Amino acid sequence: MSNTNPPPGGFGPPAQPPQQPAPGYGYPQQSGPGYGYPQGGPGYPAAPPVGYPQAPGYGMPAQPSNGMGTTGLVLGIIGVVCSLTFLLWFFGVILGILAIIFGAIGRGKATRGEATNKGAATAGLVCGIIATVILPLLGFLLFASIMGGLGAAS
Repeated sequence: MSNTNPPPGGFGPPAQPPQQPAPGYGYPQQSGPGYGYPQGGPGYPAAPPVGYPQAPGYGMPAQPSNGMGTTGLVLGIIGVVCSLTFLLWFFGVILGILAIIFGAIGRGKATRGEATNKGAATAGLVCGIIATVILPLLGFLLFASIMGGLGAAS
């Protein structure tokens, strides 16, 4: 009961014959030379074997190594605190010597551009010098003046 001639304004068969469906997804079919994607050809070069040096590339820049300067600062501060106490002055001197060493290495790295904490390295160097030289010297002078005052009083 279908009517092939519908009334005006109605729905009827399409005016054109149906078209063939489009080809599916994927690579186009090879229809001749020069058409489509190449089947073979140059690819990525093989990676060099393990142990052989590779050419330098565009990698991440090296991160600054601030460990030496920071270590010098921490050891210098602890050395100053230990040098101020009467019972721990010996540890203060040892930590001060280590702070001088680490602070000097940290300043050298900062000067070469390998580190970014030149101020911390310098502060560690200064605190190490204070803990190693100045505070023990002041302690010795204080001790000598006390002993000299006791000896003159008797």
